[in-house]
Amino acid sequence: MDTTVPHSQNQVPALTDRFGRQVSYLRLSVTDRCDLRCSYCMPKGFSGFEEPENWLRFDEIERVVAAFSRMGVARVRLTGGEPLLRRNLPQLVSRLFQLPGLQDISLSTNATQLHKHARALRDAGVSRINVSLDSLDKACMQQITGRDSFGSIMAGLQAGKQAGFMPIKLNMVVMRGVNDHEISRMARFCFEEGFILRLIETMPMGATGRDSQYLDIGPIREQLVREFDLVPAAAELGGGPARYWSTRDGRGTIGFISPISQHFCATCNRVRLSVDGTLYMCLGQDEKFALRPLLRAGISDAGLDAAIRSAIELKPERHEFTEQPLKIVRFMSQTGG
Repeated sequence: MDTTVPHSQNQVPALTDRFGRQVSYLRLSVTDRCDLRCSYCMPKGFSGFEEPENWLRFDEIERVVAAFSRMGVARVRLTGGEPLLRRNLPQLVSRLFQLPGLQDISLSTNATQLHKHARALRDAGVSRINVSLDSLDKACMQQITGRDSFGSIMAGLQAGKQAGFMPIKLNMVVMRGVNDHEISRMARFCFEEGFILRLIETMPMGATGRDSQYLDIGPIREQLVREFDLVPAAAELGGGPARYWSTRDGRGTIGFISPISQHFCATCNRVRLSVDGTLYMCLGQDEKFALRPLLRAGISDAGLDAAIRSAIELKPERHEFTEQPLKIVRFMSQTGG
């Protein structure tokens, strides 16, 4: 299935922040609920979820995404929480897929529910998926996620392959003393299965993020370059912050996401929309803009465009995770992954 949607010929000027960065990527949280409790994302026993009446409705989400696409945002990623817990998600994807200007609809998931929804999501217009998988050890996964999740994730991965998602990226959050000994094993697994591995540093978001055994992935990259004879990848793979390296025979690819040790703020091209309609300009800052009250007050399309442009003016130059690690008290699941 061809999932490319041509750009509209009537686009308004591109969405550019005050530092000259064009915003071309929207990460859209459709729920803050999750069936896992990953140690770096959401604390055990957390119950401070947004009330469903405050979630953006599908028609509201469609209006916001249409506004972003008019201003040149070509990529949308559905996130959570766990997005597959949002009822009728393929219907939302179908609606977004029809919007002029969007070139790519992707999904981040923990894959525990993917075996139920993979085909419907692929048919609706999702082309690519990222799956969180921090370990190939069942006991370790239970320690990290708070439940026996390994079998359902493996089933979801196979369902994703059968549905034809291309590519499938595995996100491994690397934690010192927890799963760092498994990195080479995870790389070989991905090479054998045709997945792209992405290694991610933990971020100090909320108490959970600050307690997650941060590990600089720079030395890990050097080790893997030697072990697998990796070279910098020529192709751009998804418009995100990962820096990719590939085996010389093209059999395997590994991406490195290093928001702490080698931040990518100068080229940041994204904003996040939480389930309650709040735009967050940066994971590591507090700037935000509430769209839901405007939507429910009947704002016009022109007014919505203007509001989004005003919000983008708030986007900071960079995060301060290193300088102020205690600054962000909200959890990752509250912002949108």
